[in-house]
Amino acid sequence: MAVAQTNVAARPQTTNSGNWWRRHQRKLAPFLFIAPFYLIFMVFGLYPILYSFWLSFFKGFGFEQKTFFGLGNYIHMFQDPRYINAVWVTTRFALFSVFILSPLALLVALAINSTFVRWKGLYKTGLFLPTVTSAVIISVIFSRVLDTNYGLLNALLGWFGITPVGWLTDVHVVLIAFMILAIWNYLGINTLFWLAGLNGIDRELNEAASIDGAGRVESFFYITLPLLRPIMLLVTIQALIGSYNVFAEPFLLTAGGPSDASLFISVYVYNQGFQAFNVGYASAIAYSMTAVLLVLSFLNIKLFGFKGAGD
Repeated sequence: MAVAQTNVAARPQTTNSGNWWRRHQRKLAPFLFIAPFYLIFMVFGLYPILYSFWLSFFKGFGFEQKTFFGLGNYIHMFQDPRYINAVWVTTRFALFSVFILSPLALLVALAINSTFVRWKGLYKTGLFLPTVTSAVIISVIFSRVLDTNYGLLNALLGWFGITPVGWLTDVHVVLIAFMILAIWNYLGINTLFWLAGLNGIDRELNEAASIDGAGRVESFFYITLPLLRPIMLLVTIQALIGSYNVFAEPFLLTAGGPSDASLFISVYVYNQGFQAFNVGYASAIAYSMTAVLLVLSFLNIKLFGFKGAGD
């Protein structure tokens, strides 16, 4: 009797690597999706940061001719009158941003948030438009507005019998011109930050205070303002960082002039790094400002009294 033979298909042989991939693919798949981002960040973000820090310890012109200089670049900063002037110009602008521009934005936010104002969405849109406008376009607009002979601002002053002011050519007023520009450019975004904080406050708190006899001023200082501390911290730190990083407007309008009266620290870094090709010194200046901003941000966090959840 013939015996029927059946062919049994052989099971495919799998390698150890294939088995390992099957066991771990669900865990590894998310990392593969985000890998391109981190690869791009390391090449175009992390590497330039580390390389520029390494350059800050070298002296030389260009990226090829370098001589190890140790802390010489950092020491030279305190002996460089142009650097000291740039820090002074930038610091005055930062003080204006923190103590004048930010409170002004709070006043505008309080006005918009009041029950007497209608079409609030229209005001919010109008205030936010300068924020999304290109810095180049802003510079072109204000070059016309602040022109000494044909500028709109001097034309308005002329109606009151005031002689034309050299907004971009007078060493005594050029920084004021950039403060005017900052009000137009950054008032809106700061106002929206304050509005977000005001909308997050329960109105019943102020209503309860008014029932207890508190006026609007007392309610603002004892209820509203303390509850706005997180927004206050955000606006303050953003104003500080933004002031020390402002570049496009002074570079395009005055290039730091006249007589370095509008030489912001970022413009000076550009001059040293990409015009004088003193890349080591430019890197040292940039990292010194980074350290200053970290310290100021830390002090602001301590000033506003933020503590851990268990404190």
